[in-house]
Amino acid sequence: MIATSPGSDVGDPSACATVLRRFAGPAADELAILCRPEGRSPDTAHQAEAAYQALAALLAAQQASFRDLASETLFLRDVRHDLPLVLDVRTRVLADLGQSAGAPLPAFIQQAPIGQGASVELSALAVVPRHRDAWSVRDVRVTPSCTCEGCARTGARLIFLPACGTLRPPATQRGALPPKGRRPQAQTSLYTTNVYGAGGDASEQALDMFLAAERLLDQCGMEFRDVVRTWIYVRDIDRDYDALNTARRQFFRRCGIELRPASTGVQGVPFPDAHDFSMSLWAVKSPRPLDVTSLSAPTLNEAWSYGADFSRGLRIAEANKVALYVSGTASIDDAGRTVHVGNFEAQADRMLHNIAALLAQQGATFANVVSGVTYLKNPSDVPVLRSVFRERGFDGFPCALLEAPLCRSDLLCEAEAVAMLPRATAGA
Repeated sequence: MIATSPGSDVGDPSACATVLRRFAGPAADELAILCRPEGRSPDTAHQAEAAYQALAALLAAQQASFRDLASETLFLRDVRHDLPLVLDVRTRVLADLGQSAGAPLPAFIQQAPIGQGASVELSALAVVPRHRDAWSVRDVRVTPSCTCEGCARTGARLIFLPACGTLRPPATQRGALPPKGRRPQAQTSLYTTNVYGAGGDASEQALDMFLAAERLLDQCGMEFRDVVRTWIYVRDIDRDYDALNTARRQFFRRCGIELRPASTGVQGVPFPDAHDFSMSLWAVKSPRPLDVTSLSAPTLNEAWSYGADFSRGLRIAEANKVALYVSGTASIDDAGRTVHVGNFEAQADRMLHNIAALLAQQGATFANVVSGVTYLKNPSDVPVLRSVFRERGFDGFPCALLEAPLCRSDLLCEAEAVAMLPRATAGA
């Protein structure tokens, strides 16, 4: 059901380590992928070349292509300097492969990869259908919030798979976005790039970011209540996290959202400088009501009790799997307090204890995790982190390690995870 692929020879100046987890569902194989340049070259363009060549080779080995990518995210050390270089390399590699038309728009954020000299790290998710004639993909470009280069790259990829209990969507639904108001018999999954907001201050920008996401969802025949996962990046989290929480609560009340998405809110530098926030999201919609419930555990309280409107995680039973989306989780106790202040090893252990507890409530373990991201306040803590991960078995899957200040100054690490279970095994 799940396979892992290690990387290439790190002695090569252009080497790139790759990690793959494959989940085999009834409708598609889902591939979680991480490409981490680990050669000696300090040049960003060389690192990007290694990452994209490695991604192309890995996809080909899985009988897939860039058209099968649902999402692609670039983590960059210096977004203003590195992004143009990486995108130029990406354009060239795709052209050489003859796959320029098939690739989705990438998301990008400045969160420095933790690794000596690393400028870029690439995370991707591919959905490889079992029956190509029962699958379709559609890219959507949206009206930008402003005229900046970031907003010009805002968009989404829609993937249509047979809904639960059906074999394939009708022919009229393959390869095209159905007209608004006509509900397809396919399950629709949406993966966005960066969504930005405009405004004169942090509160206005944050609220407009949610409104921009709402417009994008509406363009795709969806609503914000269909969103299961968000990633929200704040340029200065100490300054603007409260404004984000206020705007999110206002927006959710306006929309009547009670089942809050799983989410990560962390510092990340958007591109370009015009915006202090950006957000990426995943959403899913089916003709039949989906079984979606929030994750909880006795070791944690609910985040909204202290003003942060997100679920600790969501469980969703959909056409291809049961997915457990675990939100960004840190060293928090059942009263919402930070524990083990100043002790990194203890914080990392408590972080994993909380994630394990959320998974256990759904009959899952770390063995079911297919992807993750870990954020470190201090990169020097990574040797201890890796030791704790090995001891607890939180390894063997794609997991980007990034430098990022967290929502509380006393938190030293935070991790998120996605676990996948077979529908029958999970009792869906």
